[in-house]
Amino acid sequence: MLQARGGQRSRRLGNIFQCTDLPHDREFTQPLLSTAPNGPGTGPPKLQHRSTSVSQASQLLHLTRRLLGQRLFEKLMKMTFYGQFVAGEDQESIRPVIQHNRAFGVGSILDYGVEEDLSPEEAERKEMESCTSAVEREGSGTSKRERQYQAHPAFGDRRDGVISARTYFYASEAKCDSHMETFLRCIEASGGASDDGFSAIKLTALGRPQFLLQFSDVLTKWRRFFHQMAAEQGKTGLAAMDTKLEVAVLQESVAKMGIASRTEIENWFTAETLGVSGTLDLLDWNSLIDSRTELSKHLVVPNMQTGQLEPLLSRFTEEEELQMTRMLQRMDILAKKAAEMGVRLMVDAEQTYFQPAISRLTLEMQRKFNVEKPLIFNTYQCYLKDAYDNVTLDVELARREGWCFGAKLVRGAYMAQERTRAAEIGYEDPINPTYEATNAMYHRCLNYVLEELKHNSKAKVMVASHNEDTVHFTLRRMEELGLYPADRQVYFGQLLGMCDQISFPLGQAGFPVYKYVPYGPVMDVLPYLSRRALENSSVMKGAWRERQLLWQELKRRIRTGSLFHRPA
Repeated sequence: MLQARGGQRSRRLGNIFQCTDLPHDREFTQPLLSTAPNGPGTGPPKLQHRSTSVSQASQLLHLTRRLLGQRLFEKLMKMTFYGQFVAGEDQESIRPVIQHNRAFGVGSILDYGVEEDLSPEEAERKEMESCTSAVEREGSGTSKRERQYQAHPAFGDRRDGVISARTYFYASEAKCDSHMETFLRCIEASGGASDDGFSAIKLTALGRPQFLLQFSDVLTKWRRFFHQMAAEQGKTGLAAMDTKLEVAVLQESVAKMGIASRTEIENWFTAETLGVSGTLDLLDWNSLIDSRTELSKHLVVPNMQTGQLEPLLSRFTEEEELQMTRMLQRMDILAKKAAEMGVRLMVDAEQTYFQPAISRLTLEMQRKFNVEKPLIFNTYQCYLKDAYDNVTLDVELARREGWCFGAKLVRGAYMAQERTRAAEIGYEDPINPTYEATNAMYHRCLNYVLEELKHNSKAKVMVASHNEDTVHFTLRRMEELGLYPADRQVYFGQLLGMCDQISFPLGQAGFPVYKYVPYGPVMDVLPYLSRRALENSSVMKGAWRERQLLWQELKRRIRTGSLFHRPA
């Protein structure tokens, strides 16, 4: 049984909330799609259905507004979808919701839910313009980036098939500054609402996505080069952290490729940079691409298709260099504001063609700001095949470099879109093959992090899930590992208006639990509400589940003569 530090006993795990069947999970709502492709241009039926449904929901809301008029429409929305999923129009009007949640031990993660209401054509045009470099536009039209990390018109509207994540499209540097100011206000409001607050940001809101695509391509090629060298040394099929290259053999291989002189290569692999073990692992390898090393200035890798050596780092124009710098500056401003306000900053995960760059930039923020405690939290999508490798590598890096590990674990929000894109463009599907495999991956990653928390009191994790089975798993492992709620190392997170039967019992039992609390004017959050409308059938399942639990509890209290709750 878990005990709070003050000596208070928490409730038995089974009494925190009851679970008699496998639950609905917002992040992984649909059964996993069949891996069989449907042919070019068609896409899986479910993705097409979701895109159509979101569009129809949006059209229905706009039609209702025209029929009822602005005032009556806003009143109706506040009594229905808006009232269920959005806390209020501004920071002042959301205070009652925040205070109500806090009274039950539930914190708030403020999220300004305003989105651009773009047509699919506008979204596609903006995406293609912002994801193509000047060199690519002025040249032959072909890109040296791998197909996964190129922009494709068929997937220009990144909202397709996504109903649980907000999407930003690049318009201008001024618009990115505006997004930064919005995030700053959320951080300030979170700091004013509690002493232990969170705020969430998306990096695609802070700069031109072309940079994220190019950097992701670089990181992926560099990692693949490591595994190619490992295969040459007969080291395949090992976990990422268990794969080690013999430095002497590696130097010989690199010299034969003609990448640099033998003297230069020996300077890259010194005891000062790699230690004296004579081997090099993936973390050592990744450090070689760091901007602080000379190697990054003339790095080349073999092209697997042509066999030719190619520059790893793409050429940027002066304007593109400035845009990249501004993006990093915005991230730095947000992190400094979070530190000033005592707010933890969670960097949301996005599509896999952006994610390597997002994770690497988040890691750089963690190195700088997670010195005394985890201020920056990276997000790990456990529906990805490489999720466990990503988690274990980052935990080990934090150990080596002495900064505090902070993570948010989710299943993922882009599954249907990712599968369709991989099948149509022609690269390996990055998603786990089955629902069960994703559950197993989530629990495997979570268990590894919980084990780290047992030995490292400064590491922290947010279990962001609506899956009751996952919450049960977390509580059981916390009990077994001796992780106490009062230590506030393990946090739980759910969306406002969903799965209250998980959030509020956890909060009342003393566990740190948070709700994502969107806010904004009624008309400006319609895109967000359109997606929530599509999830309405799932919400109704959750509401039925809550009514079932309430009825069971009422009957139990009547039967035992304890109708009125008396706190211990």
